[in-house]
Amino acid sequence: MSVPTLMKYCDRCGGTLEYKIPADDTRNRYVCTVCDKVHYENPRVIVGTLPVWENKILLCQRAIEPRYGKWTLPAGFYEIGESLEEGAARETFEEARAHIVIDHLFSVISMPEIGQVHMIFLSRLTEPTFSAGEESLDVRLFSEAEIPWEEISFRTVSRTLRLFFEDRQRNHYTLHLSSLARNQ
Repeated sequence: MSVPTLMKYCDRCGGTLEYKIPADDTRNRYVCTVCDKVHYENPRVIVGTLPVWENKILLCQRAIEPRYGKWTLPAGFYEIGESLEEGAARETFEEARAHIVIDHLFSVISMPEIGQVHMIFLSRLTEPTFSAGEESLDVRLFSEAEIPWEEISFRTVSRTLRLFFEDRQRNHYTLHLSSLARNQ
C-alpha cells in the first residue's frame, strides 16, 4: 500500500486531520476532526505521446528534475478541462514544439506505489519540425538502434518503447495494459 501524502489541515474548515478508516469505508483516509470531511487521494494521470516520423521516435532530453538530462517521451500531468488526447498533444507541443496526429492509446501503465497512471498515445509527427520547449534541453529523432537505453528517464518510458518496437516487428499495434512495482 502506498504511503499517503502528509496532510495536516482540512481545506474546508482548517481543522486538523486524522488518518483513519471513516464510517462506511474500507481504507484509511484523512478525516477532519472538526467538520468530518473525508479527504480522498487519487492517482495522478500522466498523458503523453510516442511520436513517430519515418520509423524514428521523437525523444526529449529533460531540462527539469526528476531525471534532469535523461531522455523521455513527451508527457506530463493531465489537466482539468482537456481530453486525454488534448493533454497528450499539449504536452508534446510544450516539450518538443511538435505538432502530431494521435493514432490511438498505446500503453497504460499503473504505478501504484507512487499513485500515478501513465497513458501514452501512439502518434505521428505532421512534419519533421520540432525544437526544445522550456522543459527540454534537446529534442531528437532516434531509430531503434540509436535509442539511448541507459539514458532513458523512467521505467514507464523504457517499457513503452520496448512494447512499440515489439509491435512494430510484428506489424501489429495493440493497447498494452500493465503495472510496474517499485522493484521492476
